[in-house]
Amino acid sequence: MRIRGIRRDLLTLLLQLGQEQHPNEFAGLLREHDGTIAEINLLPGTTSNEQSASLFLDMMPLDTHLAGSAHSHPNGVLFPSDADLGFFPRTGRYHIIVGFPYEEGDWRCFRADGTPVAIEVIG
Repeated sequence: MRIRGIRRDLLTLLLQLGQEQHPNEFAGLLREHDGTIAEINLLPGTTSNEQSASLFLDMMPLDTHLAGSAHSHPNGVLFPSDADLGFFPRTGRYHIIVGFPYEEGDWRCFRADGTPVAIEVIG
């Protein structure tokens, strides 16, 4: 699966989720449709605090359209932590981090190995 980009309304929602959960992190799974990241699934059993968010992976859907994950960094650091790098390969190929202050440019996308990847905002 090659991802072209992310829907603008979903990116806006991810930034809003980060802002609403601040100072705690949030985390969810991303789904794609026709090469575009289009939805987020917030899993039951997810826990979060100011340093981390943990998904209850037993609740992960069996889904061929799973693209990766999204989560926030309330400290504003837009790079994956060591914990992120351990988590990313378990949930897909593309991972979005949104960070404080959660404005339009406060996000980055990474491959499962932590390599930054540029994706287009669509719509």
